[in-house]
Amino acid sequence: MAAERMNDSILTSVKKMLGLSEEYDAFDLDIITHINSVFTILTQIGVGPDNGFMIEDKTPVWTDFIQDSGIYQLVKSYMVLKVRLLFDPPMSSAVLECYKTQVNEYEWRLKTMAENQEVTEDGNSNSD
Repeated sequence: MAAERMNDSILTSVKKMLGLSEEYDAFDLDIITHINSVFTILTQIGVGPDNGFMIEDKTPVWTDFIQDSGIYQLVKSYMVLKVRLLFDPPMSSAVLECYKTQVNEYEWRLKTMAENQEVTEDGNSNSD
């Protein structure tokens, strides 16, 4: 079942989590721009393809960006929160701070996971 979700359209799934239907495309350009900004951040912290990633429409799916089902949900949650903050930030300062705190935690976890994966792929053990 998780594999099916990883084959979902990136744009469509982000829109759905933002509360927008797939058919409603008035904000697609805005959302795509924000998604691509988040992909740049993910690339900079070591997640996803080394040469970066971007979308132009609803064609790309999550597996085009990431193959690791172990961090898929975290990447997706991070993406949605970052896009929400850029596209439709909450009016409440308490909710805004909560979102920012969660985004920072996700970034730290993703960066740590990416660093650990690099070590493993280099053939070095993570254990002491």
